Amino acid sequence: MSATYNTDAATVAILDTLTPQAEARLLEFTKSELFAKTFREGMDMVEETAAYLDGPGRQDSKKLGRNDALTYASQSMRLTTRLMQVASWLLVQRALKEGEMVSSEARQDKYRLVPETKSEEGLTFSDLAKDAYALPARLLDLLARSESLYERIMRLDRSLYGSIAAQRGNTVADQISRLEAAFGRVANG
Repeated sequence: MSATYNTDAATVAILDTLTPQAEARLLEFTKSELFAKTFREGMDMVEETAAYLDGPGRQDSKKLGRNDALTYASQSMRLTTRLMQVASWLLVQRALKEGEMVSSEARQDKYRLVPETKSEEGLTFSDLAKDAYALPARLLDLLARSESLYERIMRLDRSLYGSIAAQRGNTVADQISRLEAAFGRVANG
């Protein structure tokens, strides 16, 4: 797979830069016990969260005052968004393992996890868990556990895919492509 980037009026073809060793490491990870355990943990947390928010969580939220109910709603939305991103990442890795997706697809930026921003109040989820005494303990527990899982998967993502973005534009293949483009222009011009 290759991509093109415009640089100083010359279009340069950039070759996909994943080395065979990095690709083997990626595929080895998807077949590992670590991945299987992380996949189960992530999917179990998605199911646990859905069951809580659709069941006991609804009752818990009805017992809260207006401001706390608003905080509950915003934090449950953040929780579900975070877990959807985790599930998406895990499913991409499983698709790679099962041969339903090739590594060049899995490496696309749209599948990368990004660090979470702080909430409107400037609190991280861990800070919120410490300070939000009115929120149900079960919601706080899910928030804390999902934050930990998200951070762990984000580290895995950076370990497996982070070097790809750093290599873009700096690999030997990129330099050769630029030289060929430059000399091709001179020879043709």
